[in-house]
Amino acid sequence: MLHVMGAAMGWVAFVASPTYRRRFLANSALAGYSFGAVRAAVAHAGRMVAELPRLWMGATMPCALTGEACVEQAYAAGRGIVFLTPHQGCFELSAQAAARRWSAERGPITVLYRPARQAWLAKVMETARNRPGMLAVPTTLAGVRQMIKALRRGEAVGLLPDQVPPEGQGQWAPFFGRDAYTMTLAVRLAQQTGAAVVLARCERLPWGRGYVTHFEPLSAPLSADMDQAVLQINQAMEHLIRQCPEQYLWGYGRYKQPRGEAAAAEPAAGGAA
Repeated sequence: MLHVMGAAMGWVAFVASPTYRRRFLANSALAGYSFGAVRAAVAHAGRMVAELPRLWMGATMPCALTGEACVEQAYAAGRGIVFLTPHQGCFELSAQAAARRWSAERGPITVLYRPARQAWLAKVMETARNRPGMLAVPTTLAGVRQMIKALRRGEAVGLLPDQVPPEGQGQWAPFFGRDAYTMTLAVRLAQQTGAAVVLARCERLPWGRGYVTHFEPLSAPLSADMDQAVLQINQAMEHLIRQCPEQYLWGYGRYKQPRGEAAAAEPAAGGAA
């Protein structure tokens, strides 16, 4: 029911907002997709919003896993894991599903989130995202230090590297052929702790049949050079998106200018954490 309602909401937003519609069409065209090839993403964006109340506050949602071997190998080697997922499908469920599978044995998964400006909504987000086996930390230096400590304990963290960070917390790198301001946090976390990088995407199945989260390793070891490593992350996100482009949030402002903000979420000073 929520997905039917959400699909309608997605199309209403697409028709009613010229800015959103232009950005959706421009971003998908930049990646080489016609509107016909990704039009299903309009409805999936609405489904993503509609399922949030259940995802945050309802009963556990069914989610199968594939590609678990790369996760098991990283844990068996005693390494922490940096899970990376784009704004695709039910991306928040990917962390919940991983936590249900591994947190009892391997410790919680720490995820980074940006608190809402409204106090009541910030409290809801903090409470809702602290699901069993998960620890949500804010995008502050303290939150990043918690992530570094978790990785050094051999635990896992989760990030969305296709999210535009504040000014000073990223660098420009190609994404589908156009420069996009890209976070350096994922690279720094892996480089400072020796953690494994695992890619994840959570696919929404039709007709409310549940979800499938797919895991896979980074195609090549992360480069020690920051510029090259950031490019690797962007290319990895492109790879995941192309596997299911009809569930990516093409209307997200991926190429916007970063907003000015104190560089609180960089772990450059986290060596003492």
